[in-house]
Amino acid sequence: MEVTEGLFYIFAAVLLFAAFRVITARNPVHAALYLVLAFFQAAMVWMLLKAEFLAISLVLVYVGAVMVLFLFVVMMLDINIDGIRQGFWKHFPLAGALGAVIALEMGAVLMGGFGGPDSMQVAASTPQLVDASNTRELGRLLYSQYVYPVQIAAVILLVAIIAAIALTLRGRKDSKHIGASAQIRVRAKDRLSVLKVAATKPAQEVASLSTDVGLTETQK
Repeated sequence: MEVTEGLFYIFAAVLLFAAFRVITARNPVHAALYLVLAFFQAAMVWMLLKAEFLAISLVLVYVGAVMVLFLFVVMMLDINIDGIRQGFWKHFPLAGALGAVIALEMGAVLMGGFGGPDSMQVAASTPQLVDASNTRELGRLLYSQYVYPVQIAAVILLVAIIAAIALTLRGRKDSKHIGASAQIRVRAKDRLSVLKVAATKPAQEVASLSTDVGLTETQK
């Protein structure tokens, strides 16, 4: 067994374990951290395939941006985990069947669509493609042939960002938050009001009462 093959099996085993823990972890923060681990292992598999641009993009975009945003959303929304997990085992058979179908399809594609002798002959007959930069070729392909799908994906991501911001800024009934604009526009008379309260007894009665108390003390 070669070193590359051994590393592939190690990364694949950790990737499968992390993916399994993503759907079985009770805490959503722990599930998100396992998903970060899965992304890292997938990036290492991309590195073994000499697709360094895809590996770096996976780490920077998904781990550095998407997962951080997901963690902030989970912590700010205060999701009720018990209510979400009530129907987990009810829908588990359907989800397991769909996952098995997807796994079989991916296995059929990986076994029959890659690694054939024809691809090796094409690579040997065109040696200039081997030395070319895959990052440059990928960028040229994305912004020439697939420019419209790239723009559509950018719009979808923008809508997702706006939706996430709207969810985090929604008003909560149990919050005592006061807006900064309202604090700036406040005036002194709005904070303090002086009320004129009438005396319970007139001033003369209070004075006579104090003198009577003094006389009784002297008599004692």
